[in-house]
Amino acid sequence: MLRDDITAAIRRALMQELAAVGYGRLSIEAVARRAGVSKTAIYRRWSSKLDLVLEIVASAAQGKLPALDTGSLRGDLALLFQVLAHALRHPLASQIIPDLLAEAARNPTIDETLQKMLRARQQEIGGRMIELAVRRGELPADTDPEAAIDLIVGPLYWRLAIARNPLTDTYLEMLVESVAVGLGAGPAVPKPRRMAPADR
Repeated sequence: MLRDDITAAIRRALMQELAAVGYGRLSIEAVARRAGVSKTAIYRRWSSKLDLVLEIVASAAQGKLPALDTGSLRGDLALLFQVLAHALRHPLASQIIPDLLAEAARNPTIDETLQKMLRARQQEIGGRMIELAVRRGELPADTDPEAAIDLIVGPLYWRLAIARNPLTDTYLEMLVESVAVGLGAGPAVPKPRRMAPADR
């Protein structure tokens, strides 16, 4: 029987090693050394370096998201941006994702696996969010969920992983409004101004 604590140690070591050296220079020996286990312990669980990387990256990508149903499209976008920004800020993610995308251009198996994962995640996030917004009457019924998720995720990934610029609260607020309007939502309803004592 395979011990869960050893599997967890291998997973952690793989992510750390992948972030440190990239897929091309990754070796089972280095992962085993970092995890404090034998190579045999890894090969009992995964048949190759590629299987190890794809299974663990797929598992990480399928992590649970909070229920994106705040009652409004803008609220859902704000929550999603906070979650994605937190995930993409993580040093491991900011190093591993660009490396795997580069590797996918050279390796058809990695490319196919990443594309499947991304499409499934797009449908899970975009499909549900757009469906709710259409049901509330915030978006047109013919809104394309695939195009919507490109518009939602693209700016965040570009800013953090490519341009490497920080995300500020002001930027995220602006992004929520830009994406909502870009998808076809009406203008935000202004919040009522609190009356100062002198105004009463």
